[in-house]
Amino acid sequence: MNRAFASRWARNVFATVCALAALMYIGSRFFTHLDLALYGYMVGTVVFIGGFFYRFMAWAERPPTRILLRKGVRLIFRRSTPAVAADHLVVHRFIWNRGWYRWLQHILLGWGCILSAFVTFPLVFGWMYFTMADNGYYTVVGFGLDLMRVPADGWIAFLFYNALNITAFMVIGGVCMALYRRIRNKQALAEQSFAYDFLPLYLLLFISVTGLLLTFSNIFLHGFGHPVMSLIHQWSVILTLLYLPFGKLAHIPMRPLSVLARNYRDHYGEAEPKACRVCGTEFVSAEQSRDVVDVLKQNNLEFKTEDGDHLAELCLPCRRKYRMSRFTGIPTHQFRVKEANQDAKG
Repeated sequence: MNRAFASRWARNVFATVCALAALMYIGSRFFTHLDLALYGYMVGTVVFIGGFFYRFMAWAERPPTRILLRKGVRLIFRRSTPAVAADHLVVHRFIWNRGWYRWLQHILLGWGCILSAFVTFPLVFGWMYFTMADNGYYTVVGFGLDLMRVPADGWIAFLFYNALNITAFMVIGGVCMALYRRIRNKQALAEQSFAYDFLPLYLLLFISVTGLLLTFSNIFLHGFGHPVMSLIHQWSVILTLLYLPFGKLAHIPMRPLSVLARNYRDHYGEAEPKACRVCGTEFVSAEQSRDVVDVLKQNNLEFKTEDGDHLAELCLPCRRKYRMSRFTGIPTHQFRVKEANQDAKG
């Protein structure tokens, strides 16, 4: 069977798309509840999922990633995993340490995109739809099962109607904050590029604005211009979905893997910390240091000092001092003097 595909990645992507098609077949009650108006979104989403898994598997094949995934999955049932997941995936406390402005920006952008996906994907694939009885109640149906009944004029139904409008305002707020920071922050100005940093923000902004214009057209203009705006919005979404797996926004669906990285760092750091071979400062876990040495060997890379120590066994300040010694001929890495910003945070 493996000979039928160009590579293992291609085989896995094919299996993923087939599994998605099977879920669509089952969830939409044998394709009887697919909305043809959402057909373009469905095709774009399938291509996005295939592209995302292709990139993920290409990334997972790298030696450092294989080690992280293998050891991180073993530690998934650590007692601290729920707290770590909430910190990294829900409240983003690690960004709060950089300032409230960046934290709010990421909360609006991240949760705006995630909630939009939670609403859009089930509707596009026919996994969720609504029926309305004569008594004025909406029935929410998921995978062919009646999940809940709500009054058509109630506040829950209002949230259902306007879920994408709410997330659009969240994304617009986060994009505006990000653009303002990138225009005013000198460090961001020096490091950013249009294609990698600005283009994803403009795409999200365009999707959100055109989506709100659809609602504006229906409510205030009685549907005037709706067909044209619907096509513009649909093509902007499809284009973004095709670009998303290969651009900066790919870190949003890959963010859960940070929980594995944190578990790896905490578990092995508690078990056996690694002391720097020069200054004696504990800077990583002994397991991580050994893993770095092993990965470099797999790539035929050896970074050893004249004393026979591997650079992975030196803390960052001592590594910098060692590089200075290679240029100056003075053993600066052996001077037990701390750098001015050695304990800086942030």
